[in-house]
Amino acid sequence: MNYSVIDFLSLLGAVGLFLYGMKVMSEGLQKVAGDRLRNILGIMTKNRVTGVLTGIIITALIQSSSASTVMVVSFVNAGLMSMAQSMAVIFGANVGTTVTTWIISAFSFEINISDYSILLLAIGVPMLFMKKSAYKSTGEFLIGFCFLFMGLDLISKYVPNLQENPEMLSFVTEYTSMGVASLLIFFFIGIVLTMVVQSSAATFAITLIMCGQGWISFELGCAIILGGNIGTTITPILASLSGNLAARRTAMGHVLFNVIGSIIVLCIFHPFNELVGEITKACIGVNPLDISAAREAAMGDSTLLDQSGGLTAKAQSAVAFGLAMFPTVFNACNLLVMIWFTNTYVKAVCWLMPTRHKDEEEEFSLKFIGRGMLSASELNIAQAQKEIYVFGERVQRMLAMARDLIHRDPSTQEYDNTFNRLEKYEEISDRMEIEIGKYLNKVAEGRLSPEGKMRISGMLRIISEVESIADSCYNVAKTLRRKNQNHVEFPEGVMKEIDTMFDLVEAAMSNMLAILKEMETPEDSLIITAYNKEREINNLRNQLRDANIFNINNKTYGYQEGIFFMDLIGEAEKLGDFMLNVVEGVKHQFKPAEEV
Repeated sequence: MNYSVIDFLSLLGAVGLFLYGMKVMSEGLQKVAGDRLRNILGIMTKNRVTGVLTGIIITALIQSSSASTVMVVSFVNAGLMSMAQSMAVIFGANVGTTVTTWIISAFSFEINISDYSILLLAIGVPMLFMKKSAYKSTGEFLIGFCFLFMGLDLISKYVPNLQENPEMLSFVTEYTSMGVASLLIFFFIGIVLTMVVQSSAATFAITLIMCGQGWISFELGCAIILGGNIGTTITPILASLSGNLAARRTAMGHVLFNVIGSIIVLCIFHPFNELVGEITKACIGVNPLDISAAREAAMGDSTLLDQSGGLTAKAQSAVAFGLAMFPTVFNACNLLVMIWFTNTYVKAVCWLMPTRHKDEEEEFSLKFIGRGMLSASELNIAQAQKEIYVFGERVQRMLAMARDLIHRDPSTQEYDNTFNRLEKYEEISDRMEIEIGKYLNKVAEGRLSPEGKMRISGMLRIISEVESIADSCYNVAKTLRRKNQNHVEFPEGVMKEIDTMFDLVEAAMSNMLAILKEMETPEDSLIITAYNKEREINNLRNQLRDANIFNINNKTYGYQEGIFFMDLIGEAEKLGDFMLNVVEGVKHQFKPAEEV
């Protein structure tokens, strides 16, 4: 075999150029898209049909179902896409990947893309020196695009040529005449081979060579391709390992979709193969299954086999067409059946990978922030936004616990359980602030647009204020504990006034969460409501403070009762201030930045 160490090192360099181009292109694209990315995805996946079309188009463009499904898993992990939306895109990706098989099978359509993409460098490089950040980002995207296809061209140049080195795979001929066992062996070869190369297109190309050389029959070639349909799921599985539960469920959905379809076809393999063979014959006039029959009849058909027993050009064309038709028919049938059961499919995946036990939710964990599957800072910001909303939800539960303590009998076990639970949540909130802050600082070190940098600054302020709300909720609990230790009881009128104040605080909290949920596009009406709620809380605090002095002087209740009463009201007023600070952090987060 004529393949040197220099060739291997050149192959590694080509792969490095390809990966670097992908990274630069991805970062540039996300800087350009930035805030609009979520809206684009929302439009593209608003229903099952458009979601499927999105999967087909994206996979056909980037020529990799693995890459498109990894992208989908990343979007789900970032909270940009729901699981139901992701399933439709994955269904489409499986059909879109057949475009690659048709390109490979039709050798006459080979085009050296790098010869054309390099021309874009003449446009992209000057754009890097422009003042406007949008132009710079577009330039980065074009340069990354060029590097990506230059890398692909070099990879194809330095990958070992199996046609020139047939000894690499010729050993498989020893396992071709074992009946059903051969079928299963080559099915598992397809799974393993695709897992190793992480590309069903590469498996198809290798299969095409083996069939063209006559090492294996058309049927066994189809078995390899069918196995490759399962093997290609390894990439999104690896990508989801560092993601959240939704990301892992999405990867599992991809596995189930491919596995169920592959097993069904494997059970009806021969009838399905005959269907593909008849479709191929109807299109080009030759049934690739007839090649095996011709070989078994001692080379009875000279139009399919040459004098040495090899395939004629006509036979090779039929095999190539049939091998491309097989995954096309398979994935199309799989899609047409599965698309109607998307919701049932999602429920099945959720059943296989259930949410953790409710008690475990009180353990410290981050739902959207992890080690990250994309190195794209703009998407990482979206993940942080989702995590901040989760942070806010946890603190809202703390507020409910604090209010619950006000009405509980301090001598009961339920009171102690609630207090301990609130204390645990306060510790969790401290750790969440630290972890989200570390994550945001790490993201800030990446390549961000000016708007992204301003957003990071705003989110750092927001998490500080949310943690202050958690501290204040815990302070309410500690105030109640001191009150109970001093055997102080509030009159019924005081309890009603405390409830009135906390009604306002809880309304302000709900309004704040609604703003955090749509952090990118907060409604003006919600912002105005936040200011009005804070003003109402301040006014009520002032009224109760004046009334408290009057009631103490008139002996309505004692001085101690008045002190603890105002401590609770004071904490409630602080809660309102912190909530307004969060709202202002969101409000100023998207202040237009100067062009740089």
